[in-house]
Amino acid sequence: MDRIDLLRIFVRVVECASFTRAAETLTLPRSSVSAAVQELEGRLGARLLHRTTRKVAPTQDGAALYERCPRLIADMEEVEDLFRHTRAGPSGRLRVNVPGRIGRLIIAPALPDFLERYPGIDIELGVTDRAVDLVEDSIDCVLRVGPLQDSGLIARPVGDLPLINAASPAYLARHGLPRTPRDLAAHLAVNYASPASGRIEDWEWIEDGALHTMPVRGRVTVNSAEAYIACCLAGLGLIQIPAYDVRRHLDEGRLVEVMPGHRAAPMPMTLLYPHRRHLSRRLQVFLDWLQALLAEQVS
Repeated sequence: MDRIDLLRIFVRVVECASFTRAAETLTLPRSSVSAAVQELEGRLGARLLHRTTRKVAPTQDGAALYERCPRLIADMEEVEDLFRHTRAGPSGRLRVNVPGRIGRLIIAPALPDFLERYPGIDIELGVTDRAVDLVEDSIDCVLRVGPLQDSGLIARPVGDLPLINAASPAYLARHGLPRTPRDLAAHLAVNYASPASGRIEDWEWIEDGALHTMPVRGRVTVNSAEAYIACCLAGLGLIQIPAYDVRRHLDEGRLVEVMPGHRAAPMPMTLLYPHRRHLSRRLQVFLDWLQALLAEQVS
């Protein structure tokens, strides 16, 4: 096994804190992973890992090597991709994860364009609204919408997701048209409960450059975007929703934008990936393509 492969295995063991978990993510036998680390320790003449029955952790020498590994691995991948690019373009498999509706409505329909441009790249597209662990799930990059928690990952901002206020014509016929947030006391909202926390989101709007929030009475509470939109279409209340998510309903007249001068703040979109320094050529071209696609589709 060459040195770069040994380093890749060592990095995965440190990140997973487990030989067994690292072997699963690498689809290798556990014995091969253990042997690779032992071979690397033999070549370097240093003990790299503390091994216990419950956990694996880097030694002082192992921590120093781990800090340098991403740069060494990325540099080698960059050199390899450079020569692949001159012959046949970037190649290999990418594992990406994106939010459900963005994946289904925007990314999946556009993937034929990407695959035609880069015939050497295969995509494994995960579409889910749950938070995933890039390291443990062996994912190359994820798209996150909304504020980020400090994760130690590299964050690449890719624009903002505009939000609008919407209602169905049937709802407006029964309850009237709200013109400002002060009218909301006489209206109903479809309440949205965060799937992660269960907390019902307040109504938000920007006025005079400041963010304002208030609870709005609602008789229905949901925890998915599909149900949120469906309840609005059924005339059960007002919603705040990404504009791209209901563009077809707006075009067909099934929903109407209300209070356009009092929208919520746009939600930031961010691509996250684990490499500290350089990107592989295949990941770089995918990130560039996805950023351009989002800029075109969600504005």
